[in-house]
Amino acid sequence: MKYLRAGIAQINTTVGDLDYNTKKIIEFIRRAKKLKINLVTFPELAITGYPPKDLLLKTKFIKDNEKRLFDIVGETEGIIAVVGFAHEAGDVFNAAAVIHDRKIIGIQHKIHLPNYGVFDEKRYFQAGIETFIFKTDVVDFGVSICEDIWVTGFPTEDQSRAGAELVVNISASPYHMGKPDFRKNMCITRTSDNVINLLFNNLVGGQDDLVFDGKSFIIGCEGQLLAEGKLFKEDLIFSDIDLEDVKRSRLRDPRSRSLLHKPENSNVITVISKGRTKLSKEKIRERLDITKNPFLVKKKVIEENPFEEVYAALVLGVADYVRKNGFKKVVIGLSGGIDSSLTATIAVDALGADNVLGISMPSHISSSHSIEDARELAKNLKIKLEKIPIYEIYKSYIETLSPAFKKTKQDVTEENIQARIRGNILMAVSNKFGYLLLTTGNKSELSMGYATLYGDMAGGFAVLSDVPKTLVYELSRYRNSISPVIPERSLTKEPSAELRPNQKDTDSLPDYNILDGILHLYVELDKSIEEIVALGYDERTARNVINKVDGNEYKRQQAAPGIRITPKAFGSGRRIPITNKYRG
Repeated sequence: MKYLRAGIAQINTTVGDLDYNTKKIIEFIRRAKKLKINLVTFPELAITGYPPKDLLLKTKFIKDNEKRLFDIVGETEGIIAVVGFAHEAGDVFNAAAVIHDRKIIGIQHKIHLPNYGVFDEKRYFQAGIETFIFKTDVVDFGVSICEDIWVTGFPTEDQSRAGAELVVNISASPYHMGKPDFRKNMCITRTSDNVINLLFNNLVGGQDDLVFDGKSFIIGCEGQLLAEGKLFKEDLIFSDIDLEDVKRSRLRDPRSRSLLHKPENSNVITVISKGRTKLSKEKIRERLDITKNPFLVKKKVIEENPFEEVYAALVLGVADYVRKNGFKKVVIGLSGGIDSSLTATIAVDALGADNVLGISMPSHISSSHSIEDARELAKNLKIKLEKIPIYEIYKSYIETLSPAFKKTKQDVTEENIQARIRGNILMAVSNKFGYLLLTTGNKSELSMGYATLYGDMAGGFAVLSDVPKTLVYELSRYRNSISPVIPERSLTKEPSAELRPNQKDTDSLPDYNILDGILHLYVELDKSIEEIVALGYDERTARNVINKVDGNEYKRQQAAPGIRITPKAFGSGRRIPITNKYRG
């Protein structure tokens, strides 16, 4: 038997903080050594953080990240480490350094560069054209980087045919709903098709609008899950892999026998390492419990709440955005409505109650129950709540503007003045105390432009900007199932901006169930008006929604960045021109 103890260091890096990231990598290498791990991997661009964007256009940044790589090399006595970094070799490459026993034995360049959705890698990197098999004293393995494993054929199949017992894939694969399971199932297919063991290392942490979920895994050559990392948390996982299973599996199945033969004209280069891996004197794998009959073992059924994953992504997104940008506390306007209630709850879960300040800003239109609901929420969350009424300020505005507005009727202008007064107050508090202002608008409102520029859109980070209104309610119910902090009335009352008497959201918007259905088809799936109507939606309603989505692009491009939880979030994931006459 030939066993390898293979490990994955699932770490949370910070873009541009080369010293911090390097110290983190070294810390996990030392931890891996204590666990007798033979081979340990780190995420894509682990030294620079991901995505570094235009930092990659700075030659000094590239050189500085390469210097840090050599700090790491000195820590690898007796172990193999695969570390992501930016490599300058005539051009700039997204690369993985393969280090064995204090020597870089090879550098694998990323071959398939994604240039869709939130990815823009062809702007910065040149694509690699060849791949390697690294032959060491403990394992023969290939390395690939993120997108390379998503593509069938080269390089994974070629590495397998060239004799690799294991493929290491280092990734920075951002989260959206359903992505972790989809990613894992894809990799199970890839390992089964190529009859090869796989270490898939995914980054964890928040970076601006992106959240990386981690959830790294080790998969055996027949598609069996051997180990799995935590969701949205740092982790160090490992598994003792029987490398002889690869050859046994290929011999057993005639369909896989062709994988035993290296193809002609292969782009696979063999690298032989002279390094020595420190082997444990202990048995690398514990004995099986022979009293358990493998034919009778029941599959564990774990019931998961589908909203738990999304909620955790939002919490991590807030925590990392605040921490990595040097803030300690946040301020939130509390209206008593569901959006501000959920935003405040996420903030408390991310930062702690002492680091969240709520501000209630009632007007002459605010209902008594809204004021009470804001107060109850603050009490349940144990956060400080300041009350700053805005009516006198509003009156002063109206009186000041009355000469300019004479002979006009009151309309949405006066409503938006209230929102802008509130935005001004919140920004003043943010400015005075150095708190980050969290905006509370959801994706449904932002899609329709149902928000006030420099009013409720004012702020530094938009927690719910990619969360449709219907999902806001489900996330709130999920969080209340853990502990009921959001007032029940906030969940059940009809949503209202409360900028005019008896106002309801449905005065301006379709029912949210209808609206979110149309938005999903138009924004996420790029369906046309004809296709949406053919699916059963009212044409007048659908056309009105589409016109408002298109007509409010100028607002969205001035909005605060928010957390991406869908495949197509506004911002880097959906790039529509502001000046645009096309409708449909």
